[in-house]
Amino acid sequence: MRHGKKHNHLGRTKSHRKAMLANMASSLIKHKRISTTLAKAKALRMYVEPLITKSKNDTTHSRRTVFSYLQDKDSVTELFRDVAAKVANRPGGYTRIIKLNNRLGDNAEMALIELVDYNEVYGKEAAAEEKKTTRRGRSKSTTKKADATDAPAKAEAEVETEAVVEAPAAEETKEDKGE
Repeated sequence: MRHGKKHNHLGRTKSHRKAMLANMASSLIKHKRISTTLAKAKALRMYVEPLITKSKNDTTHSRRTVFSYLQDKDSVTELFRDVAAKVANRPGGYTRIIKLNNRLGDNAEMALIELVDYNEVYGKEAAAEEKKTTRRGRSKSTTKKADATDAPAKAEAEVETEAVVEAPAAEETKEDKGE
């Protein structure tokens, strides 16, 4: 019985499983998405998410701790430099697992595991939704409402521009008097 046993052993010895997960985590950090079996993707998610959380705190100790897991200097540098900056305000859930079709050879369940913040498809939709404002910062749907409420603000802006125009004229008159 496997009561309370948290990790999937994936049919491998501990040393083989540790090396395989370290290599897969390095590949995920470098390439931002990898395709693997569903069981390995779920095991990798449990392995790599604490490392990404640790990379938010860029200290020598956390770098050494992450390096002890990954054993790859380039992926540690990429993790602390680029990935940590993108996930800085995300409280967790850094990876996404998408199920694919079964593999042809042995009918194994395949999955795509990716870093959430590096998906261009979802990023373009979010950018398109934010593009609904005009160049002046108001939304197109509330133009009539904004015009009605912006009348006092426009009057104040005109007064400020008149004051700016009058100020250089006052300086010229002081210079003229001084000569």
